[in-house]
Amino acid sequence: MRFLSIYKSVETGVPPTPEHMAAMGQLIEQEMKTGVLVSTEGCLPTALGARVRLDNAKVTVTDGPFTEAKEVVGGFAILEVASKAEAIEAAKRFLKVAGGGECEIRQIYVGDPDLWEKAQRGEAVESKHAQSAR
Repeated sequence: MRFLSIYKSVETGVPPTPEHMAAMGQLIEQEMKTGVLVSTEGCLPTALGARVRLDNAKVTVTDGPFTEAKEVVGGFAILEVASKAEAIEAAKRFLKVAGGGECEIRQIYVGDPDLWEKAQRGEAVESKHAQSAR
């Protein structure tokens, strides 16, 4: 099963220390070796970003920083695990190194119609793609 982990935290405007980057690098290397981590990226400050919104056919673009936001997206990870519980454990490992914040875990839809129907019924789902990858 694939999950998207969206990391949110308070934007401090302070870059990570070399020690923090090294610890995060070690975690990323470990998680990639075990096959849990497929991909990950961190975000630069919101001052460099923009929000694009479509509302009633009107497009609005707002340049960062997003000072009104209490927490902002700090990065993401794509996880390959056997269950939501395993995705949660991976997020806990990440947060221990990150030092705080929140990870929102969302299962990724991979184009399997049965997957969507099962999810709507609240059933545990595993895509055919994940089954064939084993």
